[in-house]
Amino acid sequence: MVEWFKRSKKGISSDERRDIPDGVWTKCSSCGEILTVISLEKSYWVCSKCDYHFRISADSYIKLIIDDGTFEEYDGNLISGDPLKFKDSKKYPERIAAARKKTGKNDAVISGLGRINGLDASFAVMDFNFIGASMGSVVGEKIARAIERSLDREFPLVIVSCSGGARMMEGILSLMQMAKTSALLSLLDKRRIPFISVLTNPTTAGVMASYASLGDIIIAEPKALLGFAGPRVIAQTIGGELPPGFQSSEFLLEHGFLDAIVQRKNLKETISKLLKYMLHDNISLFDQ
Repeated sequence: MVEWFKRSKKGISSDERRDIPDGVWTKCSSCGEILTVISLEKSYWVCSKCDYHFRISADSYIKLIIDDGTFEEYDGNLISGDPLKFKDSKKYPERIAAARKKTGKNDAVISGLGRINGLDASFAVMDFNFIGASMGSVVGEKIARAIERSLDREFPLVIVSCSGGARMMEGILSLMQMAKTSALLSLLDKRRIPFISVLTNPTTAGVMASYASLGDIIIAEPKALLGFAGPRVIAQTIGGELPPGFQSSEFLLEHGFLDAIVQRKNLKETISKLLKYMLHDNISLFDQ
């Protein structure tokens, strides 16, 4: 068989291949565009073609929002127990151990104190890589303590949420965290201490039904999945069809649930400007 398409010059033969190292390229989950990891890192993991915001770790949000060298973690030693002796395909302690090994974290939220453009704040951020950032007793306790630090120091509170909801392995103990965190936030409200809630993709179920939706100001990243129950459950409950994109950031902004949609690269500046305004620092939200 004649090799019609084989090039004769060495170095440009069509049957030669270049090996591309793993981790150099990745595919956008939204539009399918092939992107270099280097370009994504420079753009804060946002697709240059469709503006899709890739999910990033809790550590990445700390680096993005908190001033360098100012973050002090609290309660990092808290670890979930196994109060219900829960077992499905695996025992609950085994799932916890696997998540700790995968993430290097003891649970699904990091909390502490830091500065945002020089402003002191109590800060907490969730990490979806730890069992879907589900809210168990440790997550609820760490969020509660973050709120208490705001109360004790009169620092504003900023929480970056990303969660699949309550942690089923802890049953009612997980659901109790909704009431505990919400009650503490009511004390924050009475003291007129600002709370900014940042919603990322996804923020759903028990977390969305508690502290994530109780911010004085609620902002979200573009195209984030936000809601309580899944669309199939809601459609069956109401017995009707749901509008397109009804659980997106854009839909919720249009219907008044969100105060703003903010590009990831602008989160730090937006949060700090909002905090200055809420702390009566005589700044206009519209100053450039």
